[in-house]
Amino acid sequence: MAVRMEWNGKQVSAIIEEATADGLRLAAEHLLGASRRLVPLEEGTLERSGRVSVDEGALQAAVSYDTVYAVRQHEELTYQHDAGRSAKYLERPMNSEGPTMAALIAAAVRKTTAT
Repeated sequence: MAVRMEWNGKQVSAIIEEATADGLRLAAEHLLGASRRLVPLEEGTLERSGRVSVDEGALQAAVSYDTVYAVRQHEELTYQHDAGRSAKYLERPMNSEGPTMAALIAAAVRKTTAT
């Protein structure tokens, strides 16, 4: 009895890579949402400047805030902020939300490969 099998490795790899990029975007959006709940809030300019970018080819994602004072607000631990708002508004959720972000990426890949 002969068994014939066709391997579509390149196609499978491309599908998994696309799913991984989708998962990275979901994970980065999750991080952005978590960080927006902590970002110092005066007029909302800093909060609104938050962005997600994904380099699908390199499978890298970034969350950034784009104001002239974003880095200073993030790093300066002596500033006084409204209740629930703080410095390290991006670093803290990056550390605490890691497992959730990993699960979002894994779920995107699993959804694509489960058949």
